[in-house]
Amino acid sequence: MGKGSGCVPSKKKHPSSTEDAARHRGSTTTIITNNAPIAVDEEIHETPTATVNSTNTQSVTAMLKVFIVFYSMYGHVEKLAKRMKKGVDGVDGVEAVLYRVPETLPADVLEHMKAPPKDSEVPEIKAAELVEADGVLFGFPTRYGCMAAQMKAFFDSTGQLWKEQTLAGKPAGFFVSTGTQGGGQETTAWTAITQLAHHGMLFVPIGYTFGAGMFTMDSIRGGSPYGAGVYAGDGTREPTETELALAEHQGKYMAGVIKRLSQA
Repeated sequence: MGKGSGCVPSKKKHPSSTEDAARHRGSTTTIITNNAPIAVDEEIHETPTATVNSTNTQSVTAMLKVFIVFYSMYGHVEKLAKRMKKGVDGVDGVEAVLYRVPETLPADVLEHMKAPPKDSEVPEIKAAELVEADGVLFGFPTRYGCMAAQMKAFFDSTGQLWKEQTLAGKPAGFFVSTGTQGGGQETTAWTAITQLAHHGMLFVPIGYTFGAGMFTMDSIRGGSPYGAGVYAGDGTREPTETELALAEHQGKYMAGVIKRLSQA
């Protein structure tokens, strides 16, 4: 008890003595009638502060993050990524963050290839930022059945994370874009699994969890048990609603897996 904060009653106090002591000090406050060693004012200030801090800490730690990291030249993979974010965000306690990997081609080459400008609202990611994610979904177009060089260059920049095995145990998945039906909807994903294996990451395919949509034969549809996909054709074809719905499903599915792992 600090000086001037009042009298601390003894275990053998008599009511009349307490009243006398209060009168001698000129105090008219007689509301402290229990034996608590903390003054009433101190209790009022301390209790809500601890409660607020506890609540804030719980809300921060409860939110899980899925990083959707992609490379998109003509926008097809980006459209899947944005729809995938909707699926992740629809799961309670999980949120998605969109990132693009750095471009490796010069601006004049991109202009010659008629590639549209990048969305300035989607930031570029640095390899070290991956440690902040609870799970990652990587999206990229195919190049002869394998990931595009821009995504490979990003994985090549994760050497320090590999050395320290910082990403070991993190769930990860893939989604892709190809120009033709036989152009690598499956191989582009499964050849990328080597990247996860060296980091000790957990590959999470979607299997056939999309249900009837995985067996549709009346229209052209990208995607496979490895993950969502889109056919770009010559670059002018837009993703169908089925392809976008599969991407949304993958986001929701991954969010559910991450949530269950966090509760294990």
